[in-house]
Amino acid sequence: MSNNAGSCQVVKFQPIAEVSEDLQNFAEDFFEVVSNDYTDDGLEQLVGYLRNSVSEQDMLYAAQNFGIKLPEYTIEKLQSDDWLADNVIKFAPLEVAEFLVYGIHEKNIDTNGKIGVRVYAATAFGSEHQTTKCCLQAISDINKTTGCAERILDVGTGSGILSIAAAKIWKNSEIVAVDIDDESVEVAKQNALDNGVEKQIKVTYSDGYSSKTVQENAPYDVILANILARPLIAMASDMANNLKIGGYAVISGFIDEQVDWVVGEHQKYGLELQKVYKMDNWRAALLKRIK
Repeated sequence: MSNNAGSCQVVKFQPIAEVSEDLQNFAEDFFEVVSNDYTDDGLEQLVGYLRNSVSEQDMLYAAQNFGIKLPEYTIEKLQSDDWLADNVIKFAPLEVAEFLVYGIHEKNIDTNGKIGVRVYAATAFGSEHQTTKCCLQAISDINKTTGCAERILDVGTGSGILSIAAAKIWKNSEIVAVDIDDESVEVAKQNALDNGVEKQIKVTYSDGYSSKTVQENAPYDVILANILARPLIAMASDMANNLKIGGYAVISGFIDEQVDWVVGEHQKYGLELQKVYKMDNWRAALLKRIK
């Protein structure tokens, strides 16, 4: 993006249960910036940003050529001096426990003794979401309980916030951060570099626990998985198999009505519930592998 000045169009698709791989691939190919946001009822909402010179008809034609039917959508025009910074990557500093998460647009920020996590999050979900806040609190609680963690896995790393926070609170740790989205992998790599923790964090593509990198570095002292209810349940046995006995797991991305469903599936594999975190209708859970 050589020039971000002037107006742009924001295309918000109707929230749906799950954004298909084909729709995600189309969006990443067509839009300049795309994000997959999550509503308070656990649905996924795809949001795309277009320059004003691109028409709605261009989008419909591209979707037809891609062979997909678009969900219902709305289009809003935004005007600013720098629409990318003003509307995509700009968010207020977020303070949770020992951590202060802030965007790259912030200048001369005072962390006031907090552990600073500086991120560019335009194309990777997670900067301000309630589940991220819950997970940061859980990392803080693990630190208070154990004092250290040497080997960590972050599944569905997004913009890498949790990995960076873990690297800074556990300075001798080695972290594997994975995501199924190539864009997120690149954003997380850059964020790790910007925070000076790139030597601690190995960011790579992986569909859950399947990659060679994930398997070669197992078992882990801590596993972080801020994703959604269905993939959490599908990967519950993999989480247990890759976590040390006595190790901790943080799971998030589900709502209040799904707590028993998600936690119950993990308990089948020897993961004992330690604590549930609540923020609005979103939930996270701290688990410990006991067998």
